Amino acid sequence: MDIAAYSDAVLAFVREHRALAPAVVFVLAFGESLAFVSLIFPFWGMLVALGAIVGASGSLDFWLIVTAAAVGAALGDWLSYWLGYHYHDQIARMWPLNRYPDLLPKGRAFFDKWGVWAIVIGRFSGPLRASVPIVAGAVEMPAMTFQIANWASAFLWAIVLLMFGDALGHAWTLISRYLGLG
Repeated sequence: MDIAAYSDAVLAFVREHRALAPAVVFVLAFGESLAFVSLIFPFWGMLVALGAIVGASGSLDFWLIVTAAAVGAALGDWLSYWLGYHYHDQIARMWPLNRYPDLLPKGRAFFDKWGVWAIVIGRFSGPLRASVPIVAGAVEMPAMTFQIANWASAFLWAIVLLMFGDALGHAWTLISRYLGLG
């Protein structure tokens, strides 16, 4: 099965089991924020599609879904930060960081310059989303500083991502009614 088939299966599951939507969203957001996992599995697309399902259904609690996504994203980043903080020497020797030996020194300079904004910027940048927290841990960004930026940006990210999908869902419902499709 390819990624599109997995995405279709997840979306079909949520349509049939709406009560489990918050748990599915939590897992997807956690995976999207976990170091290097999102490079392999782009869960953000499924999250936008789930936002569309929320918007089209009208039967799912949008804010419960947002909270599940934000908590999943924040915990994924927290684990990535923890891994970077505790295993920074080993992680620097692992793929893909071992291919970029200047990444950690540049990461330290980036965090020194931007502080908490580095986490916020990373949260909204696809390729950086899952790698910024592990680098933040590896360069020993203060834990409290990281967590404040982590949790705040996770909620902002979840709202923006799911509202986009929600708006698409509402638009599709209106277009379908106008065209007599549903």
